[in-house]
Amino acid sequence: MFIVGYFLQALAGVLHVLFVTAMIVVIARAVLSWVSPDPYNPLVRIINQLSEPVLYPIRRRVPYLGGIDFSPMIVLLAIVFLDDFIVPSLQRLAFQILSGS
Repeated sequence: MFIVGYFLQALAGVLHVLFVTAMIVVIARAVLSWVSPDPYNPLVRIINQLSEPVLYPIRRRVPYLGGIDFSPMIVLLAIVFLDDFIVPSLQRLAFQILSGS
């Protein structure tokens, strides 16, 4: 049963890294929206390609209010919620499996 516990620990660690990376990409996208970056810059293109699939569905449903796009804030709140809910839950489950309780 220890294999399942270690798998859950590893999964929690990987998910945490993915959530933090997603937060960094969304924040970078929001900062880039304040300036006028070169759209052909490879780094700008990567950030846009990584963030657009997450931001677009929110942007469709939440209108701009006063010219402000709230989709990055909504996505960041969702990522923080998932990171604070899923990762500790998996870690706790792994600990219970490993400790035999």
